[in-house]
Amino acid sequence: ELRALGDDPATPVHILGLAPNAGRLSVRFWHTGSLGELIDKLKAHHDALRIVPQFEASSKRPDPEFPAAWMLLRETARESKDISPLLAGALMRAILEGTPYPDTLANAVIRRIRADRHVNYLRAAILKAWLTRKPNYQGGVPVSLDTERFEPGYRLGRLFAALEKTQERAQPGINSTIRERFYSSASATPAMVFPRLLRTYQHHLAKLNPGEKVNREKLIQEIMDGIFVMPPHLNLESQALFAIGYYHQRKALFGGGSEHAQDNNEQETVNEEQE
Repeated sequence: ELRALGDDPATPVHILGLAPNAGRLSVRFWHTGSLGELIDKLKAHHDALRIVPQFEASSKRPDPEFPAAWMLLRETARESKDISPLLAGALMRAILEGTPYPDTLANAVIRRIRADRHVNYLRAAILKAWLTRKPNYQGGVPVSLDTERFEPGYRLGRLFAALEKTQERAQPGINSTIRERFYSSASATPAMVFPRLLRTYQHHLAKLNPGEKVNREKLIQEIMDGIFVMPPHLNLESQALFAIGYYHQRKALFGGGSEHAQDNNEQETVNEEQE
């Protein structure tokens, strides 16, 4: 524990990373520094990860404010045994040295999202941190929804979340949404997918009550106003922004940890209009 090292920032710290290798141990990394430097690097790491939680502290299973490295690595593979030892070492070096996170980390997370079509708190946080430290990446990545952000990937992720929410409201209890069928293709080749999704959206929109319909149309229009071109292909950075935009918009639609918050707000709008 850090407490056992005392509180002198100049206290020397040495960290050895080992990995099994055919019955022997191989060195993944050897880090030397001071206690103060270590604390600064850990703070910078968690600042890079910081993103609005999916489940608040008041929920039954809140998202961890300071996720451990093993939690992040667990999001890169289907099972723990499949986590790459090389990726684990590269991640720890990035954390301890304050350097960019490896591209293989983002690649692995995006592969997992494409496989199970699930963008959770940890995956969104990893992609945000990766982009934040990526060399030559400008603009930063917001902690929560940014309606003034115009990158196509981020906007399209928001749009996909809004279209999915419209489907869920039009077809309560639906077992499979557009996320299960179209997330992978929408996040990689949006020009081929979104025209179809927008046509289907019109059918879903027609099933909503007047207040919900107005709210959804306003949201979709606000998002679409910032999409100046429908790109045929999104690169790795843009796919990461797609996932973050999707995550941010879903969180905003569901409100403060309640999946009924936005629904209640829309119902209040309907009641006001009827009055």
